Amino acid sequence: MEKPFTRKEFLQTSALGMAAVFFGSSFTGLLSSEDKPYFNLKPIGRSLQLEGYYIWCSSPIWGEDGKVHLFYSRWKKEKGMGGWLNGSEICRAEANSPFDKFEHKQVILAPRGEGFWDATTCHNPLIKKVGDQYLLFFMGNSNGKTNTKRIGLATSKSLDGDWTRPDQPLLLPGKEGSWDDHCTTNPAFVKGNDGKYWLFYKSWNTHEYETQKGPIRGNRKYGLAKSDSPLGPYKKVSENPVIDFSSLPNNVQLEDAFVWKQKGKYHMVARDMGFFNHEFGLHLTTKDGIHWTKPEIAYLNMKSYVNEPTPPKNLNRFGRLERPMILLDKDGETPRFLFGATQGGEFETSTTFVFEIMSSKN
Repeated sequence: MEKPFTRKEFLQTSALGMAAVFFGSSFTGLLSSEDKPYFNLKPIGRSLQLEGYYIWCSSPIWGEDGKVHLFYSRWKKEKGMGGWLNGSEICRAEANSPFDKFEHKQVILAPRGEGFWDATTCHNPLIKKVGDQYLLFFMGNSNGKTNTKRIGLATSKSLDGDWTRPDQPLLLPGKEGSWDDHCTTNPAFVKGNDGKYWLFYKSWNTHEYETQKGPIRGNRKYGLAKSDSPLGPYKKVSENPVIDFSSLPNNVQLEDAFVWKQKGKYHMVARDMGFFNHEFGLHLTTKDGIHWTKPEIAYLNMKSYVNEPTPPKNLNRFGRLERPMILLDKDGETPRFLFGATQGGEFETSTTFVFEIMSSKN
């Protein structure tokens, strides 16, 4: 069983995070080797930018053609940053390698209109392959709001389609009053060491979300559901939530989890929401999917790696990498490239940003 972390350890790590914000890009030099980020990263750059669109959620996969196929979400610039909730669509792009620019190829999933569970948005793509079938996990909603966000699963024998689109969500929220009664979103998927397929999901409690005050309402936690088949049905484990920071001060939480298996352990990279700060990535590990280690820094803020012009004031998330996704080596285990979404770029929206993973602590 992984050792749980204490409030004292949290306060110590939070102090590290404050030091990082204060010292900026020089912070890496102040850290001991033990405290340096899990990933040693080399920036490749903004690999996908589209005029007139915000881009988010960049999920890469090696194709049988040797290219990298990128499943990403986009929405029209005039909707603003919040357009992901009521007008996002999921697309596919290609590049010859992770070092090259990606070219948009096709729209995969678009909102279907009134009456469907994914009527108003399609977002959070996560592309996986099991056997000879491609699995595209995603989030849809039906009213342009957070309380109808649901995880779904589209399938195809080929990366360029045709895709079989689900008539019903793959995973529903919990009953009213439960920690996960608000929604299901941010899918993360991996084959478990128990022979089952593990689907991690983010959610929170509706009452807390509606009654709390402050810049971030509700406390986002992660649950786990399992299935004998990658296609489902998925049943939530009794130990849920499996990641829960709500006992810590300052409404600490995390989101945007990506999970992979390496050397017999399961690893997670996620976006920090207050454990250190709101600009870093987090790295955690587990052996059973239930008990996770204390988070460590996975990666730093963007200005620690690149210098870019100051963006317009409406891009108030500028400087952090969100929705971290990893392109594993073709061995299916070793992290080689870190993909993420970040504000800014040529068209003053948001873009895909790619890093080469030079090494990790593993």
